[in-house]
Amino acid sequence: MSLKIDTPASYRIRIQGHLDQNWSDRLGGLTITPKSQEDEEVVTTLSGVLVDQAALFGVLIGLYDMRLPLISVDWLEVGATKYPYP
Repeated sequence: MSLKIDTPASYRIRIQGHLDQNWSDRLGGLTITPKSQEDEEVVTTLSGVLVDQAALFGVLIGLYDMRLPLISVDWLEVGATKYPYP
């Protein structure tokens, strides 16, 4: 199945900085995992299934509103109902 703007898909979003798991509900229910890097910078990974690309856009706007720099956004799987990757 190919990616479409109106279907569920799994995503992994990486941001610079620490984000607490308490923000998960505001950010589409994504799992939030902060991790310190070798240079002591914290990179937080948000991962999970979003219902469509409008939801993805909403998450990205939320991160922008919190002034958290975006490192990457990865599309992982189309049509997923659960997040299949760590």
